[in-house]
Amino acid sequence: MLTEGVIMDVSREAIYTIILTAAPVLLVSLIVGLIISIFQTITSIQEQTLTFVPKILAVFVTMMLLGSWMLNNMTTYMTDLWSDFSLYI
Repeated sequence: MLTEGVIMDVSREAIYTIILTAAPVLLVSLIVGLIISIFQTITSIQEQTLTFVPKILAVFVTMMLLGSWMLNNMTTYMTDLWSDFSLYI
């Protein structure tokens, strides 16, 4: 039976999975952006594309290194969700 508690549990687990999966990419992007911002402040270079290229490269490298782990997290969540599907009906 689909009750409010079940909906809250599924929603909580979905949000937790999203945060856990996205956190490494977001943290790498934040750290690289902060480093580039400090570099721009020190050198007085105010080029907008200077922040974009290193951030996108860092995100791509992070995705290549942690992509399988991220996919495994999402696959595990979806497998758990579909295996409990009969409980929701």
